[in-house]
Amino acid sequence: MQLLSRPVPLAVFGASCIAFSAPLVALSHANAATASVFRCLLAVPLLSGLAAREARGGRPRCRRTRLLAFAAGALLGGDLLLWSQAIGEVGAGVSTVVVNVQVLLVPLLALAIDREPLTRRFGVAVVPMLVGVAMAAGVGVQALGSDPPLGTAHAVLAAGCYAGYLSLLRRGATVGRPLAALRDITLTAGAVSLVAGALWQGIDLAPSWAAFGWLLALAISGQVLGWLALATALPRLSARVGSSLLLLQPVGAVLLGILLLSQTPAAIQLGGCVLVLIAVAVATMHDRDAETP
Repeated sequence: MQLLSRPVPLAVFGASCIAFSAPLVALSHANAATASVFRCLLAVPLLSGLAAREARGGRPRCRRTRLLAFAAGALLGGDLLLWSQAIGEVGAGVSTVVVNVQVLLVPLLALAIDREPLTRRFGVAVVPMLVGVAMAAGVGVQALGSDPPLGTAHAVLAAGCYAGYLSLLRRGATVGRPLAALRDITLTAGAVSLVAGALWQGIDLAPSWAAFGWLLALAISGQVLGWLALATALPRLSARVGSSLLLLQPVGAVLLGILLLSQTPAAIQLGGCVLVLIAVAVATMHDRDAETP
């Protein structure tokens, strides 16, 4: 219960859960569309059951909150589809790192839309964060994927969708009844992935049992536990702190790529992970405005 009352540890937990996503997609050997659809649709029954319990005695959600949730789901669907495609093209850890240029996009959106100020501490830390991201992404190092330039382009497009999704979470998409909102977000993301994926790549509606098991693990760890924790924590954190803490996700993905996929990142990539961790600590420690009212 103490974890639930503190948004920073809750965000760290959520980012750690989502760090498993890229390795699990790679282990499933499913294409981008299949992975995106199954991770969402397998999560919906569990989220629906939890949302039904949440609804007992609770207030109904307003129309604005529902619309924000559906819009967030559409952006999440685009992010998942593009990011899952990038995994095979540029590597599991690297694709996750590149997507997280959101660390700059989300605070800039908060500054432009909500007039949320950027602190000097964040300004000092953001350059090392981006340098660390570039190092961890393996700039100048032999890539682990099949088509690094295309994979990088897909990851950058995914980053735009990701930043928009995170911004809508912060703007109230999960206010009031987060479980119901996350169910709507996940269902919408699954529908977007199903339609766009069918037109783009095709979807395997009958994956092998081994692939299904990895995708089920992905749905539980990434879509349910990870995003439920983050959907609860991010609205209670400033944009700069929340986006900085999410950089723990790509660092975890690189380390899990070593453990689960036998990938061997170069020394510069591991150094980039260390630099990201230090920069995140600088950006978030002793920030009096870390938690929003």
